[in-house]
Amino acid sequence: MSLSGIFPIDRWNFTTQSMLNVLSEEDYADLLVHQSDLKFLKGDVIFREGSVPSGIFLIRSGKVKKYKVDNLAKEQIIYVANQGELIGYHAVLSEERYPDSAAAIEDSLISFIPKEDFISILHRSPAFNWRLLKALSHEFTVLTNSISVIAQRTAPERLAIALIVLREKYKDEELDGKEVILNISRMDLANMVGIAHENVIRLIKEFKEEGIVDTDGRKIWIKDIKRLIKKSNYK
Repeated sequence: MSLSGIFPIDRWNFTTQSMLNVLSEEDYADLLVHQSDLKFLKGDVIFREGSVPSGIFLIRSGKVKKYKVDNLAKEQIIYVANQGELIGYHAVLSEERYPDSAAAIEDSLISFIPKEDFISILHRSPAFNWRLLKALSHEFTVLTNSISVIAQRTAPERLAIALIVLREKYKDEELDGKEVILNISRMDLANMVGIAHENVIRLIKEFKEEGIVDTDGRKIWIKDIKRLIKKSNYK
């Protein structure tokens, strides 16, 4: 089921998947001319906060979490990136160290693109420049909304919004109408919504008892998206 008209998913979710679509065939080929494909297993770190960037990453398959770690070694997941998305470009653009870390949340194939090739295409393609600027602007809006969620909403509302956003990440557009399976650990869910791990387990159990979701191990099925949206109490 599409969320169009029943939930403003764009307020909570951003994507860089369409960014490369504006490139000409020549520019796209030149961007990837020196790429190298890397395999990451679930849990493998792709880059760490504070390290110096030497390029950007294109997710060919799998999913990646971007996160910050506090002084107590607790993660706060900022964003989940999907197949076809770019990550790591913020640090290259700002000529600073990585502001966050990234790790695979499932086995992933990721292309590394040297920063020189990325910057070269930015200089050559005004359309790519403009699309990147739009993506960064929308990303800021989404992150602002995410901060307000953690600060102002109840734990059930925060979890409901996270599940709705993840549903968009995990659904296959080519299999419209099929059940969407979220394959994510309860700890990662807790780190997304900023609540205790045991509270996530309790809330998922409550959602299951209400017929909103079903579970099998770490897998979660959204059974009733309309009731889940009602749980989110979005305004």
